[in-house]
Amino acid sequence: MAMTGKERAALRAEAHHLDVKVHIGHQGLTDALLSSLHDVLRTHELVKVQVAKSGILSAKAAAADIAGRFRAEVVQVIGRTFTVYRENPDLKRGDSPPWR
Repeated sequence: MAMTGKERAALRAEAHHLDVKVHIGHQGLTDALLSSLHDVLRTHELVKVQVAKSGILSAKAAAADIAGRFRAEVVQVIGRTFTVYRENPDLKRGDSPPWR
């Protein structure tokens, strides 16, 4: 199910304060990087990713590829940085969301 504009805006606001968790190097989307990203998405749900300047991928292309592979939503793309979200129903919900 696609995310509404309101939900996306709320996640964009949350993502503003996040640090980059995954860096895509000049080799692009390697198996090791995809495995690492999968783990981070599973534990944090909302993840900020940065693409290297010397890389072969644009941030927009990498975000679209990752969203398709992991059934995630692209929250936003700014320059070489993008944010993706994938809900994990197995995570325990406390007072604050898992990315904080």
